[in-house]
Amino acid sequence: MTVPVAPGRWPFLGHTPALLRQRFAFTSSLHERGEIVKLYLGPAPTYFVTSPRLAHEVLVTAGPKFRKGAMFDKFRPFVGNGLVLSNGDFHRHQRRLMQPAFHRDRLIAYTEIMRRAAADLADSWRAGEVRKIDEDMQRVAVTIVGEALFSTELGKEAIAEARRSIYLIIQQGMIRALSPKFVEKLPVPGNRRFDEAITRMQAIVLAVIREWRTEGTDHGDLLSTLLLAGMTDEQARDEVLTLLTAGIETSALALAWTFHELGRHPEVEARVHAELDEVLGGRPVTAENLGQLTYLRQVVDEVLRLYPLWMLMRRTLEEVDLGDVRLPEGAEVIVSPHALHHDPASFPDPARFDPGRWAPERTAELPKGAFIPFGAGNRQCIGNRFAQNEIVITVATVAAHWRLVPLPNHPVRVKFTSAAYPDSLPMTAVPRH
Repeated sequence: MTVPVAPGRWPFLGHTPALLRQRFAFTSSLHERGEIVKLYLGPAPTYFVTSPRLAHEVLVTAGPKFRKGAMFDKFRPFVGNGLVLSNGDFHRHQRRLMQPAFHRDRLIAYTEIMRRAAADLADSWRAGEVRKIDEDMQRVAVTIVGEALFSTELGKEAIAEARRSIYLIIQQGMIRALSPKFVEKLPVPGNRRFDEAITRMQAIVLAVIREWRTEGTDHGDLLSTLLLAGMTDEQARDEVLTLLTAGIETSALALAWTFHELGRHPEVEARVHAELDEVLGGRPVTAENLGQLTYLRQVVDEVLRLYPLWMLMRRTLEEVDLGDVRLPEGAEVIVSPHALHHDPASFPDPARFDPGRWAPERTAELPKGAFIPFGAGNRQCIGNRFAQNEIVITVATVAAHWRLVPLPNHPVRVKFTSAAYPDSLPMTAVPRH
């Protein structure tokens, strides 16, 4: 079968200009051309999968026939061979070592870090104050992941450096991942800032690890789990950098967009507040409440559908039959959570915010592969439960006491990088009681 080529291909640069200029609009339109569409990243061909059926096959059913793809290779020199980037036996070994850090009892312990960070933020607000909610949620996400990772004094310096550098690393890293290799060698400010940020982050993380080696104390944090499992300094550094980059962006964006959507939809906000009042009764949220906040979880799932990661890449380890197409060994394949989450075949009127989509009777109809905010299969994000708990606990803690009201005459626009960022999200803090 001949695979259709996407429109907008440039000489030498391929579809990179279209991807960087049009972003989600470009990839979300590709389903109109078929289940598999050919894209060129520079001169290199890639196969873009548009249907849930084939996405599930790539990520789950035929998952062992794939490894991480070219986009991830671009990140490896900077954040190392952590869980998101590693492959094969090494990946399986590292995942086994890290699994205890995300067992149920550890997740319960982390909920207090989440609640305290959210409460500290909410307690710092004043009635009528205009808050930059996108920046607030970035800070609280860094604090939560940072405190779960590090519990020492030097760890606080690492958290401060993460606040300074991690978003620059994520956003500039996506530009590098989509661009021909020569672009990262250009003497431009973005490249210089990216290289400096990576150097600072690597240095402070290694300093924290060496301090831990000197003391040898189990602090009950994620870093202790990694080192007590027998990881080398370099392995632990790579996993910490991976957890910081992969573990912050999704949560911070979901939190910001949740408050934005609640502010835009008063009827949804009222249902969330009523549920919080009934379940919590004025008490702080606990791990036991997570299963009781059913409507809030529907709201969060709808936000994760609307504003997910842009794309994932895989590379075939052998010839693979995918639908009607035989992919050669070494073929690069793209799966886009955003494009899948905005496919009208799975989600009618996909641009509409509708938490009712996630009522149990409606989710039963969803095809496998249609909703993958944290990936799927043996490469699904190891911290997906951590992130989901973090989002629910933070929203519950803030919304129990505050309403966040959009500024009039201030349209919020989406700024596309590796995911959907708000260009700015100012909201007025209004006490609920």
